[in-house]
Amino acid sequence: MVFGKKITLSTKGFSDIKDITDKVKSIARQSGIKNGLVGVFAIGSTASVSTVEYEPALVEDVREQLEEFVPASKHTRHSQTWGDDNGFSHIRSTFMGPGICVPLSNGELVLGTWQQIIIIDHDNRPRSREVFI
Repeated sequence: MVFGKKITLSTKGFSDIKDITDKVKSIARQSGIKNGLVGVFAIGSTASVSTVEYEPALVEDVREQLEEFVPASKHTRHSQTWGDDNGFSHIRSTFMGPGICVPLSNGELVLGTWQQIIIIDHDNRPRSREVFI
């Protein structure tokens, strides 16, 4: 059996991190599927999906490390070509990846005690983001 649903959320850009664990859990329950894999995929080329212990200090640490890894001020040919100054966001997203698969066992996501599912919007402006689950 296959089941899919899209969620939409507002983000601020510049590696804004949102916890979507409860939404993913809800959709997994709605599916009626008990065992399998739950794919979580960010639609768009400037966002990533991952897991993290979602607590304020670590969220800021991740954002800080992303800025160190690929600074928003980095000159990119993409930004020069398109004039949108968001080449850095495409690079961050490419290295992190657009999605993950989470095991589903007995109708529950298999996640660690402190492991939450997050979307990171790397773009340089607020957006309405879509995630397909």
